[in-house]
Amino acid sequence: MPRDEGARTSSGHGPGMPGPGGHGRSTKIEKARDPRGALRRLLQYLRSQKRLLIVVLILAVVGTVLGLFGPFLLGLAIDKAIKRADLRELLRVSLAMLGVYLGSWLSQIGQNVLMARASQRAMRELRAHLFSHLQTLSLSFFDRHPHGDLMSRLTNDMDNISRVLSQNATQLFTGFLTLFGILGMMFALSPYLALGSMLVFPLMFVLVAFVGKRTRKGYRGLQAKIGQLNGQLVEMYSGQRVIIAFAQQEATLQRFDVANEAVRRMGIRAQTYAMLMPPLLGILSNANTAVIAGLGGWMTLHGMASVGIIAAFIMYSRRFAQPLRQLGNLYNQVQGALAGAERIFEIIDTRPEITDSPDAIELTRIAGEVAFDHVSFSYLPNVPVLKDISLSVKPGQAIALVGPTGAGKTTIVNILTRFYDIDSGEITIDGVDIRRVKRDSLRRQLGIVLQTTFLFSDSVMENIRYGRLEATDEEVIAAARIANADQFIRRLPNGYDTILSERGGNLSEGQRQLIAIARAVLANPRILILDEATSSVDTRTEVSIQSALLKLMQGRTSFVIAHRLSTIRNADQVLVIDGGRIVERGNHDELIAKKGFYYRLYTSQFRGAEGG
Repeated sequence: MPRDEGARTSSGHGPGMPGPGGHGRSTKIEKARDPRGALRRLLQYLRSQKRLLIVVLILAVVGTVLGLFGPFLLGLAIDKAIKRADLRELLRVSLAMLGVYLGSWLSQIGQNVLMARASQRAMRELRAHLFSHLQTLSLSFFDRHPHGDLMSRLTNDMDNISRVLSQNATQLFTGFLTLFGILGMMFALSPYLALGSMLVFPLMFVLVAFVGKRTRKGYRGLQAKIGQLNGQLVEMYSGQRVIIAFAQQEATLQRFDVANEAVRRMGIRAQTYAMLMPPLLGILSNANTAVIAGLGGWMTLHGMASVGIIAAFIMYSRRFAQPLRQLGNLYNQVQGALAGAERIFEIIDTRPEITDSPDAIELTRIAGEVAFDHVSFSYLPNVPVLKDISLSVKPGQAIALVGPTGAGKTTIVNILTRFYDIDSGEITIDGVDIRRVKRDSLRRQLGIVLQTTFLFSDSVMENIRYGRLEATDEEVIAAARIANADQFIRRLPNGYDTILSERGGNLSEGQRQLIAIARAVLANPRILILDEATSSVDTRTEVSIQSALLKLMQGRTSFVIAHRLSTIRNADQVLVIDGGRIVERGNHDELIAKKGFYYRLYTSQFRGAEGG
C-alpha cells in the first residue's frame, strides 16, 4: 500500500503497508555488544547436542594426547635406538609412532564429522529462531532497516557463525589442549629447557591479545560496511528500470563506488591486523627454536640433557607455535563470527511494538460492522497524522476514502489492520475493540488488494492459494474465475502450473492485479481493503479489474482508496480526508451537490474529460 501520510521512505524498503520510513517505534531490550555475552548465547543453541559434544570432546582429548606422544617417541628413538644402533628397538618405536599418529588422525576425522552434525543442528535452530522472530516484528522495524542490511545478517553473518561452529570450535579446544599438553611434556622432560622456552611464549600470548582486539574491531566495522553495500545493491537492483529510464547509471555507479571504497578501506584495516599474526608468530617461533638449540646444546655438553631430549624439545617448540598460530588465525574468524552474532542477537532482542494482550480473544466469523470513535494517531510523537477520526460502517457497505496525497487515507487502513496501534480513541469490529482480539484472527477477517501486487516465484496456482493455504485446486480455479483471471491463466505456457519469475515479472500489471484479486476471493474475508487497485493499468484493463472487484465486494464491508474518483461513484459513503481529518462525508451525489472539497477534487480531475 503506498505511503501517503507525508512519510519519507528509506532505501531498501520492500512492499507492504508501512508507516513512515526510518521512524519505527520498536524498542531494543538489549544489545549484545560484549563478545563473551554473544558467545554464551551461541553456546545455548548447542545445549541440545550435549551427547554429540561429549563424544567430540572425548575424541579431541584422545587425539590430542596421542599427537603429543609423537615427539616424545622421536626422542626415545634417538636415545635408545639410533644412538645404540638397535634396529629392533627402532622398529618398535617407529610402529608406536605410526600408531599414535594414525589414532590421532582418526580421532580428528571423527570429531570433525560429529561436530559438523551438531553445529548444523544448532544453526538450523538459530536460523529458525531468527526467521520466526522476524515474522513477529512490527512494520516499523522493517521501515528502519534496509533489506540489504537484513539480508547481510541472514546470510553473511550466519555463514560466519556456521563456519566457526562447524570447523573451528574443535580446533579452538584442541589448540588450547595442545598448548597446555606441550607445556606439561616439556616440563616433564626438562624443567630448565622449559623455563628457557618461557622467555618467548609470553610474547606470543601478548601478540595474540594485542592484534586480536584490533582485529575484532576491524571485522565488526567491515561487516557493517558490507551490510550498507548490500543495501545499496538491493536498492539498485530493484530500481534498475528507474535508473535506466532517467539515465542515472553514472550517478548510481558513483554511489556504489563510494560504498565499495568504504568496504575496501575497512577491509584493508581488518585484514592488515589479521595478516600480521602469522609472520610475527613465525619470527617468535624461530627465536624460541634458537633459544632451545643454544641452551640445549650447552646442557648436552655438560651432561644435563641428551640429544633425543633436545630433538623432542625442538619439535615441541615448533608444535607449540603451530596451535598458537592457528589460534591466532581462528581468533580472527571467531571475532568476525561474534561480531555477526551480535548483529543477529540485536534483531532477536528487538521486541515488536504490537503484541496480543494476555486476555486477547479470538475473532470468529464477523458481520463486518466497523466503527472509529474519536481516533487519533501519529507515527512520531507530537506529529499527528490522524486527528479525531470518527466513522461508522454497516456490514456490507462500501466506503470510499478520497483526498490529496498525504491526507491520511492509507493510515486509516493501516490502523484498521492493526499494523500500528492508535494513540487515542477506539476502533471496533462488531462492537469489539480490535486491541482486545488476537492479531492473526483479526487479519484473517481482512482481505487486501494493493496497488503494487507482490507475487512469489512459484506457480500461479500457489500464488492464488496463498490467500488460504488449505484450499483445493478446484477452489483456487473457482476464485480465479470470479476474479476474471481464469482465461488469461489458461493461456499461459503451463496454465495454473506456470512458474512466475521474481515478483511476477513475466505477467502484465493487470494480470498481477487479477491474481491478487483471486487471492483475496479465495481468502473470503468479511472486510475488504482496496488501495489504488486500478491506478497502474490502462482503461481497458481497468474495466476488467473493476468488474472483478465488484464481484469481490458483494456482501462485504469494503474500504476503497482511489485517486480516480470515477471508480467510487457507487460507494455507499465517501469520506473526504484532508490534513488527517474527515472534512466531508456523504455519497457521491450529495457531495457534488454541496460543491465543497469533494466537488473541487472531482471537477478538477474531470474538467477536461467532462467539460467542467
